Amino acid sequence: MGHTKYMSEVSHAIRPSDYFRALTAPGAPLPAAASLVARLPIAMGSLALMLYLIRVSGSVAVAGAAAAGVLVGVAIGSVIQGRLIDRYGATRPLLIVAGLLGLFTVSEVWAIESGAPTWLLLVVSLAMGLAEPQVAPAARALWTRLLPPGQLRNAAYNYEAMSMEVFFIAGPALAGALAGAHWAGTGLVVASGLMMLGAVLFALTPAVRRWRPERRTTKVNPLGSLAFPGMRTAAIAAFGFGITIGFIEVAAPAAAAQSGHIAISGALMSVFAVSSVLFGFLYGLSPWPRSLHLRIPVLVFGFALGAATLAIPTSLWGIALALAAAGAFVAPQATTHSAIIDVAAPRGTEAEAFGWVVTSVTLGLAAGNSLGGQLVELSGTRSAFLAGALAALLVSGVLYLRRHTLQEPAEKQNSSELVDVAH
Repeated sequence: MGHTKYMSEVSHAIRPSDYFRALTAPGAPLPAAASLVARLPIAMGSLALMLYLIRVSGSVAVAGAAAAGVLVGVAIGSVIQGRLIDRYGATRPLLIVAGLLGLFTVSEVWAIESGAPTWLLLVVSLAMGLAEPQVAPAARALWTRLLPPGQLRNAAYNYEAMSMEVFFIAGPALAGALAGAHWAGTGLVVASGLMMLGAVLFALTPAVRRWRPERRTTKVNPLGSLAFPGMRTAAIAAFGFGITIGFIEVAAPAAAAQSGHIAISGALMSVFAVSSVLFGFLYGLSPWPRSLHLRIPVLVFGFALGAATLAIPTSLWGIALALAAAGAFVAPQATTHSAIIDVAAPRGTEAEAFGWVVTSVTLGLAAGNSLGGQLVELSGTRSAFLAGALAALLVSGVLYLRRHTLQEPAEKQNSSELVDVAH
């Protein structure tokens, strides 16, 4: 009965006023504002690096490999940083990685400007990704300390998801604008500078400095929170989310290029992101299905249908409309990933758990981008759109089969294998 009550709480509809109440809750305004600065360039760094390298070296292959190195670093670093944040609080880990990011950014600029060998560029790119401050997982974990379960916390999660979509519009646009600056590395330095500034400001806010690790129980397992069945379900959902977007991110601009209008490829992806923000807000007013364990497979199934419709249009206008339809399922999924963590991750592991979500999405994006690019070259954009739809459909089926893992809180899963690790 207690768990049923909890499940109904995480399914509450969000009223517009809940966003204001969440963001103005005691301790919330300063870290919320600082996290905006840190997360603005989240979709900017790897693109800025790629544009920098293309302009200096002229090699698209090297530029793409360096950008991929950053993504791999982020995928690894998000879990490591999340685990450190759960153990020590957010202030020290974020201040340290912000300093490291500055060091590695300077190293990357030196390597590019001096014509260093490719292997060195890739190593430093990986290091930059590892040191990218994971403010998003820290902010997500902070909400569990500032707000009780229910409507206000759900509003905070929805705000995080919708603001991320805004940053995925603004970040690449800013990187593109700075690519034409007098110095080719301007975009990379601005991206790293904003990440560092935002991370430091967030880490030094009173609410974050008061952060103390909670007494918790956790499984003795190197996978940490991923050892819990519900968290593995969340990771599968995040990977499916990422790989489908990865296919779309490649195929939609390719369709614009093939039609002779490559200049509007960015506008097409903006339609996708704007639709996500709009429908994320509307979906929060009345989330469906009400039960969380059914909501995620249904949303992924809807995303599969939306991706499939992208293969139908023969004009860019039609693709834009289909992107708007598919984008409607993006922010609701991202919000649901946060809600799943409340059920699937044991207390005290929230930052690490969200780190696994970031890792899964990042790996999915990389896989979708890579496979999508190959499919576009081999058989056209429709094949890539359909592959993204098929991936989401398969993941939806897996999530439905695993729905039982989200019907019981993490603390009750594998209870015989839990040990007290707090002091």
